[in-house]
Amino acid sequence: MKICIVTGGTGGHIYPAVSLAHALKDQDPTIELFFVGNNDRMEATEIPALGFDFIGLPAKGFNGSIFAKVNALMALFKSKALAKKLLKERKPDIVIGFGGYVCVPVMQAAHSLHIKTMLHEQNSIVGKANKVLMGSVDAIVCAYESNFSVFPKNKTRLLGNPRTYEIKKHHTEIDCVKTYGFSNKYPTILIVMGSLGSESVNAILPEALKKFSDAKIQVIYVTGKKHYEDFIQKVPAMKHIVITPYVDQLALMSQIDLIICRGGATTAAELAVFGMPSIIIPSPYVPNNHQYHNAKALFDAQASELIEEKDLNADSLFLRAQSLINDPQRLDSMHSNGLKLAKGDAAEDMIQWILELVHGQ
Repeated sequence: MKICIVTGGTGGHIYPAVSLAHALKDQDPTIELFFVGNNDRMEATEIPALGFDFIGLPAKGFNGSIFAKVNALMALFKSKALAKKLLKERKPDIVIGFGGYVCVPVMQAAHSLHIKTMLHEQNSIVGKANKVLMGSVDAIVCAYESNFSVFPKNKTRLLGNPRTYEIKKHHTEIDCVKTYGFSNKYPTILIVMGSLGSESVNAILPEALKKFSDAKIQVIYVTGKKHYEDFIQKVPAMKHIVITPYVDQLALMSQIDLIICRGGATTAAELAVFGMPSIIIPSPYVPNNHQYHNAKALFDAQASELIEEKDLNADSLFLRAQSLINDPQRLDSMHSNGLKLAKGDAAEDMIQWILELVHGQ
């Protein structure tokens, strides 16, 4: 079987796609895989670095001035022609799109060539590209029940985010006592705002970290590599506090009591699979405000707390976290409610549907 996976623009689109690719190759090493994405976004370097065959297209988003939108339209037509030529040459059995504007020309080209197609939506709010494509594809996989209000129900299945496949295979653990000199007597919180960090959250953390330190609440704060040097110059060393530019987040999940984080699709999937009690601070700087809606889904299920960035300050963050840490029953309840949302076999279930579509199995 030969499979084309289309993804691009952000890690939220790329990493679930890569996880599905890993699951496919683990299940059947003879499967031929190739990726298509934007030729100038992170997938153009990330995916080849993982050893996968990658073809870049000059697709662009319809943002900005009229001139920029005209250029994007021209790039769309060019990308569709290139995609059609590529698909004719490679002859995949199925094309699977994970969102991002690059999906539009490739999935449309696949449809015109009568190649089987599948979409994956990671967020609780359906992305623009997937809205454009949903009428013409053969199958749609979603991660939230709210998606059923948008997608055609007859060809949509709630299977979850295949990123959970990597979580199940991730057996590394970080011992906080040995690694950070923490004590088992005190609760531990991980604060991480994504790989790049957040300037707005960094601004209130010095005061908040002082409050955590005084309360004997251990905190691992991940600044992001971009902000680390500047942050540690401004913040004095504090007892119970570790500041680092990066951490293996999955390796810490079994060692912490609470995580404070963003609301990206991959993060939301990880929280559910681990049943990790959390406070989510969704980024307001993303399309369709999708991080807020991802966080709201967890909040409504009583699996997470939610603080919007406009309401964020050192006091609100510390008091909300302290309240949770001091309430073991609430933490246990959040853990149980998170696990109810988890779709731990998302990748395997997607593969089964792929086989059904391609072979009628």
